[in-house]
Amino acid sequence: MAELSVSRNSRAVPKVDLTAMVDLAFLLITFFMLTTSLSKPVAMDVAKPDDGGVQEAWPASRTMTILLGKNDKIAWYVGEPGKVKPDITNFNQIRKSIIESMQKVALANHNDNRKPLFIIIKPTSGSSYKNFVDIMDELSLAGIKAAPAIDDDHILDEEKSFMNRHGL
Repeated sequence: MAELSVSRNSRAVPKVDLTAMVDLAFLLITFFMLTTSLSKPVAMDVAKPDDGGVQEAWPASRTMTILLGKNDKIAWYVGEPGKVKPDITNFNQIRKSIIESMQKVALANHNDNRKPLFIIIKPTSGSSYKNFVDIMDELSLAGIKAAPAIDDDHILDEEKSFMNRHGL
């Protein structure tokens, strides 16, 4: 409510009561808080090899192994370790490599959806959690449908020696 009070020098001083404005502000804030939908967390499926179980054999021609190294560097190869020389790249180029590998596998298998590219991610001791999250994002953006396997326990001697030779 607005009211006028008269002071001694016979001048009117207007006063404004802001109670209604504050009430309206809190009603609007409450309304928007209750009607908005919060973003739901999105999770990606991850397959971690089981030490005791029988693992499904994947053809080496359809298997891409990604080794996460130091300084945001990545070594990757498609095929059997020791027989194929890994390529070294960074996170800016890995999506292109994944997509090219997917296309090569699709061509070799006559675009059979039952024979996709299988990804194995091997984080090394030099990589960070951020590297792991980044590679999972790149896989998602590249359109990998099969859940990647995370194998940080079984990094082969050939892979370790390659990473050490290149300072990764």
